[in-house]
Amino acid sequence: MHYLPPKMVCESKILADNPSTLSLSQRDPLVLSPSHVWPSLPSAPTASSLVPPIPAGEQEVTKEQLYIREFQPKDQETARRIFHEGIKERITSSAFRGLRYQPLLQCLYAIITVICFVVTNSFLLTCCVPMLIMGLRFYYSRKIILNHLEGAHHTDLTDIHQYYMKQPGCCFWVAILEGKVVGIVAARGNEEDNVVELRRMSVDSSYRGKGIAKALGRKVIEFAMLNHYSSIVLGTTAIKIAAHKLYESLGFKHVGVNEHHTVPSMTNSLVERMFFQLRYHRYCLQLREE
Repeated sequence: MHYLPPKMVCESKILADNPSTLSLSQRDPLVLSPSHVWPSLPSAPTASSLVPPIPAGEQEVTKEQLYIREFQPKDQETARRIFHEGIKERITSSAFRGLRYQPLLQCLYAIITVICFVVTNSFLLTCCVPMLIMGLRFYYSRKIILNHLEGAHHTDLTDIHQYYMKQPGCCFWVAILEGKVVGIVAARGNEEDNVVELRRMSVDSSYRGKGIAKALGRKVIEFAMLNHYSSIVLGTTAIKIAAHKLYESLGFKHVGVNEHHTVPSMTNSLVERMFFQLRYHRYCLQLREE
């Protein structure tokens, strides 16, 4: 496989009228109006289907326009903050909202509550059991997710430029709106399997609902197609339905779920498994047949 240098790929103007005329020497950033509605991606995406036309006369990037460029060292702290805040949101969703997808734990908690009433014969104590259970779920969710974040900050997010911008088949982008970095996404290629992984996607909570995440996802798709990868894969523990709809709108297909996913920060003790579980969803976008 031959990789195109990340800088040549990532800074090409993706909004050209004819994708086949893209010049790798151009270094214009991706320009996108925040109000632009992306068309639905077909099941077998092509380069032309991924590239909307650029509005006539729109040549300069203003603070009100969304555009995507390569990561620069000055973006390090902002990128880390956006990722950190995005993952921290999963503490409450994993502790509370995630319970609806865990029927076995629901049954276990109900049994514990009944046993408490039988043993104590006290409605007051029995009513305290669900609150205690939810408190323990929040405690373990917070502990494990914060430890996971700490690990991420000591791996690829320690030096984003070194990890992504200086490695073949890798790249990291930031979304700029109103002169600020408001979103991030990374791509890491695997030459052996001829696939690229979409990772570290996150958007500042104050700028969601503006099509930023979809624009970032399309940037990774452009990168994969120009580097002749056969597919793009991603994994997520997100519970919010909106996140899964985003991947599907980009053309990704849900290919599996691990009901008992573990992360390095987990001890897998019995108590921990009683109050914290992760569902890990896998998605794949097939670009071409091998």
